[in-house]
Amino acid sequence: MIYVFGGIKGGVGKTTISLNFLNYLSREKQRDVLLIDADDQETATDYTAWRDATLKGDIGYTAIKLAGDAIRAQIPNLKKKYEDIIIDTGGRDTKSQRSALVVADVFLVPFYPRSFDFWTITKVKHLVDEIKTINPNLKVFSFLNRADLTSADNRDTADALQESTDMIFIDKPIINRKCFSNASGRGLSVFEMIPKDEKAISELNALFAELV
Repeated sequence: MIYVFGGIKGGVGKTTISLNFLNYLSREKQRDVLLIDADDQETATDYTAWRDATLKGDIGYTAIKLAGDAIRAQIPNLKKKYEDIIIDTGGRDTKSQRSALVVADVFLVPFYPRSFDFWTITKVKHLVDEIKTINPNLKVFSFLNRADLTSADNRDTADALQESTDMIFIDKPIINRKCFSNASGRGLSVFEMIPKDEKAISELNALFAELV
């Protein structure tokens, strides 16, 4: 499967959740996974470097950087070599994101309730409509990331996403917890951190089980 994590607004924790999904597939599910960093900020590339230092080379997946049309051009050969491919794109509408979506099976769009604006759903809808003229089988999922433990923002955002007919809303929110930044800073997933945050792990397992 080819999974693309993206959207049209930054600050939603897209890269953090994509890297935890990457490690869920590679470590927890024993899949042979390729990570493609298609974000100009190269956060996923930095994460992989930290991971390499922490785990002394045993990162558990293959990582490369691609951008623009090169993504679309190279995916046919790359998908023959790996069971899953995760493409981390920037939090905006870029050529790299569009190139990735043309060849993707699944588009995953996280929403941060506190920064939610209704225009973001419309923007994503327009993007998906354009891509589906080329890739009609693309599946699009939305979910809450960096959510509050409980708040009206969570409810309002979830209600708006559920009403969208262009994205399948997965009602498995990921709560904003310190363990995510602690793990990412060492190149680790939440699954690997000691001591374990069982609530965060449970939330990730619930969301990721829906995706796979």
